Amino acid sequence: MNIQDLFHKHIHEQHDIYANNINPQFVKVLRTIGFDKNYVKAEGQYLYDKEGNKYLDFLAGYGVFNMGRNHPKVKKALHEALDMDTANMVQMDAPLLAGVLAKKLLEKVNSSYGDKRLDRVFFTNSGTEANEGAIKFAKCATGRPRIVYLEHAFHGLSTGSLALNGNEEFRSGFGDLLPGCVGIPSDDLKALEYELAKKDIAAFIFEVVQGKGVYAPSKEYFAQAEALCRKYGTLMIADEVQSGMGRTGRWFAFEHFGLNPDIVTIAKALSGGFVPVGAILYREKIYDKVFSRMDRCVVHSNTFGRNTLAMAAGITTLSVIEEEGLVENAAIRGKEIVEGVAAMKEKYEMLSDVRGYGLMIAIEFDRPKSMKLKIGWDLIHKVNKGLFGQMVVVPLLSKHKILTQVTGHNCDIVKLLPPLCITSEDVRYFLASLEDIIADCHKFPGGAWEVGKELAKRAISA
Repeated sequence: MNIQDLFHKHIHEQHDIYANNINPQFVKVLRTIGFDKNYVKAEGQYLYDKEGNKYLDFLAGYGVFNMGRNHPKVKKALHEALDMDTANMVQMDAPLLAGVLAKKLLEKVNSSYGDKRLDRVFFTNSGTEANEGAIKFAKCATGRPRIVYLEHAFHGLSTGSLALNGNEEFRSGFGDLLPGCVGIPSDDLKALEYELAKKDIAAFIFEVVQGKGVYAPSKEYFAQAEALCRKYGTLMIADEVQSGMGRTGRWFAFEHFGLNPDIVTIAKALSGGFVPVGAILYREKIYDKVFSRMDRCVVHSNTFGRNTLAMAAGITTLSVIEEEGLVENAAIRGKEIVEGVAAMKEKYEMLSDVRGYGLMIAIEFDRPKSMKLKIGWDLIHKVNKGLFGQMVVVPLLSKHKILTQVTGHNCDIVKLLPPLCITSEDVRYFLASLEDIIADCHKFPGGAWEVGKELAKRAISA
């Protein structure tokens, strides 16, 4: 069977096949919001549909494609690895490429670290698996049963990670999760110390910049939180699954805050967008507790974590991000976007905030003061609390061919996660397109509100 022929033969029935065999509810959502496109090609920050239309991708696979899609150097490395016909996944083996990638990751994370270095790497297949492993390592290293996390957090959807997930829409319906997990408000040191003082907290886990809403605690909070963790013997786990690998204009987001976490989890962009790979970076003292004897050398393990293709993708990804200056570009382009959107705030009363680190950006809308717009806002939110955000992202795609999405359920926040290779020209096009949509939203009645009504009708009939 020729995969290329198979792809082009069935592309016209893509969504029907997916709905019939995988997830019909998801396909209903795509069709409701007009996201049921047939993308057939991708390059860098651009997607192309079967009609040849070009789209600017400001989602990047939720942060997977930091280098853009189908980077030629990663493709070349994968072809080379395949052509080597290596003895892959022998299991009773110490794979060379795994050792090389681990060494490079530790060099990268420690280049900006303080006096307490990270020493070991455990490879996983995903971000949620990395966080699951971090939970296990922390509990074993400390002998303590509980984990503290921040409200509104997202650490993954497997059972342990879900227990650290502050979004009820993901937790609902799955019964009891991992016991001993407690959420606390962000920027609340009293709440943190209240839990830590019980001296049964193995770890404080946090996204340095939260993916759901692009929120981050203050620098002062993090500094004092780290001091409290040291005082009470609690480990710090920095979840860099989305914010790492240059996304925030630094290699790792914790660099913005001068932190020295005991465990760092990464995934997504480390893959180069081809072969899933994640990693747990952690201290020697934790390793010595977990893998404490020869008979415990595989006490935590997996089948695919160190496979040749994943390691080749990871090694090449680190090299490309460095060589192409993508971390620096993320900082520059992110500043351009934030400043450009902020400049619109005086003209558009529903545009309440824009915030971000590098190219991890949130654009937030709020209830207007003028009577006409207030009527429209209230009507839309009465139908669906998350509908206004779709009034922005849907026409951005249909009218301007820019792919974005809201940051979560029932909120008025549009999130941007562009590839780190975007240009100033891309930024200017995005800003002009966004202003066109926001201006339309400030005309009631008007085209944007008709979009809202149509979306509401589709949602009801779906």
